[in-house]
Amino acid sequence: MALTTVPFLALFNSQPAATLRDRVCAMLRQAIANGILPAETRLPSSRLLACDLSLSRVTIEAAYSQLESEGYLSRYSGKGTFVALFPERAVRRSLPTPVPVLSARGQNIIAAGGCDDPPFPRAFAAGSPDLRAFPQRLWRRLTQQRLSAGGESLMGYGDPLGLPSLRQAVAHYLGQSRGVRCTADQVVIVTSSQQALQMIALLLCDRGDRVWLEDPGYRGAYHAFHSNGADVCTLATDEQGAIIGDDAPPRLVYLTPSHQYPTGSTLSGQRRLAWLDFARRSECWLIEDDYDSEFHYDGRPLPALQGLEERARVLYVGTFSKVLFPSLRLAYLVVPDALIEPLRRLRSLMDGHSAQLMQAVTADFIQHGHFAAHLRLMRQLYASRRNLLIDELNNKLAHRLSLFPHQGGLQLTVALRAGGERRLTQQALQHELLLPRLSPLYRQQPAQEGWMLGFSALQPAELIAAVNKLARLSY
Repeated sequence: MALTTVPFLALFNSQPAATLRDRVCAMLRQAIANGILPAETRLPSSRLLACDLSLSRVTIEAAYSQLESEGYLSRYSGKGTFVALFPERAVRRSLPTPVPVLSARGQNIIAAGGCDDPPFPRAFAAGSPDLRAFPQRLWRRLTQQRLSAGGESLMGYGDPLGLPSLRQAVAHYLGQSRGVRCTADQVVIVTSSQQALQMIALLLCDRGDRVWLEDPGYRGAYHAFHSNGADVCTLATDEQGAIIGDDAPPRLVYLTPSHQYPTGSTLSGQRRLAWLDFARRSECWLIEDDYDSEFHYDGRPLPALQGLEERARVLYVGTFSKVLFPSLRLAYLVVPDALIEPLRRLRSLMDGHSAQLMQAVTADFIQHGHFAAHLRLMRQLYASRRNLLIDELNNKLAHRLSLFPHQGGLQLTVALRAGGERRLTQQALQHELLLPRLSPLYRQQPAQEGWMLGFSALQPAELIAAVNKLARLSY
């Protein structure tokens, strides 16, 4: 029974009672009746409450005594004053809880569903990096160094576009590793790739505007544009990635060229050039979500779509959630100069800025070479786990499952040869297996049934045990 804070003090001035003692009594009765002060809550001492209300201690003592005589309070010498357990008739009946009426946009958001993040480290949660392999000691040291060297400068409000040192580090990294054409001024640091998509939708998409999304595709992108009132249309995909549609040209096109989500295909070189030409002729914008391009295991990945031509009509999105750790909550947008100031103003109205300390530590992590070293290690680690998963599935479930392209990524997409996705997914939960379903990612029917099997966060013994459980399901 901890000493309560005083959330009921605001009720004091609203009491119509004549005397100060009566107003204190009325305040406490109302707080108890409304449940603000539950039974057995310890009240402040008469001295403290008198100080908070700028009243005499005699007035508070008189009020406490009155309420004790009425059965509202119990007082114990040496322990304090507590809300008593009193008959239900002494408490005013609670009013029905008001239910807010959602806006049309709110109803669209709820109807579309949410994007639940997977737990860690549970087989086969998709998209999770191995947090056990992250260099936590090094990260703590960099954090401590930042705090020791004038850390107070990072504790205030920051630039909505991001910390300059991190924007510079990201621009250099993307130019070196992905062929992205940008300066630090074109990089905007955001909280997540999902926030980036929502900001793009708010700035560039009016209600009824047409947006093309890959099918199957990332539901988070669908949510971002659909909830903003866009007319979301599907793009068919094949082994070469998204196919250019023949409908009326859209305002925006969402693509995952390096590693199509969830099929794993890579947008071919010829089709990349065709998409750039289409965007130029249609005056639409391509959104390139490069969500896990760092993890390509077979040969070198194709460069980013954004860097294939000068002044390409491409908005580039990337995140640190997959390469570092999800709770870092840092991602980035690369945009043309004309969008920088609108994004600055929009970000200032949303959440202001990302945490400055974490931006500074991430910038140090990149600039000191730790990021590149970490990526090399994780590529080797994840490639070995992917290979192990492929071998286990081929040995134990080849007659049940077929594999999608698997050159990279943190999960392996598989198709169920005989269907039964929903039933098997529910059955797997009883064996502590989480199987992210494939069919809900299709908007056009018939949908392919299957799963996205995350492997990156699972150690070899965990992977083998998980496949054994998967093989024992009643197909």
